[in-house]
Amino acid sequence: MEGAPPPRRRGRRVLLMVLGLVVGLFGVDFFAFVQQMPVAEVSPARNADGIVALTGGPFRINDALDLLAAGRGKRLLISGVNPVTRPGEISRLVPEHQRWFTCCVDIDYSTNTIGNALETRRWVKARGFQSLIVVTANFHIPRAMFELGHALPDVALAPFGVVSDKVNVEAWWENPETARLLFLEYLKYIVARARIWLPLSFE
Repeated sequence: MEGAPPPRRRGRRVLLMVLGLVVGLFGVDFFAFVQQMPVAEVSPARNADGIVALTGGPFRINDALDLLAAGRGKRLLISGVNPVTRPGEISRLVPEHQRWFTCCVDIDYSTNTIGNALETRRWVKARGFQSLIVVTANFHIPRAMFELGHALPDVALAPFGVVSDKVNVEAWWENPETARLLFLEYLKYIVARARIWLPLSFE
């Protein structure tokens, strides 16, 4: 009759089991994360007080201005503009929407999603808005909604995910670049979730 495995072997088995469990949990969480991403552009069911476009792609500002022109919000904040870019330069890129820049468009120069959330909160509070349409890339929606939801817990947020032909979320595993992009975005999302456990003020 064989004796019990040596302690070192038992410890190795336990470690492998724990690592397997952790990998499995992260895998399930990653798939749930990807499932949050819109695969088609769908306008929110209701209008909102304001619209915020988080920059980073060529179509986000266009789509946000389309929503503004359609009366889906009273005012638009373009958040995360390059500090060297002036409002006039942006408006010249969208001549069909130039008139909105004279009355209803604001910009800020935040450099990341946390900054987007902080600037958006200041903008929303200054205007007394209670609802907001969030325009950003579909793969950025989970993290953007998390950061903005943390910054604006009393404001109703409606996502508008901008879909690009270059990022096929539905079949992400078929393209290594898309898989890498989504995994890096997932890691940033994990960091954002972990950050709220730390004793830091969101001011």
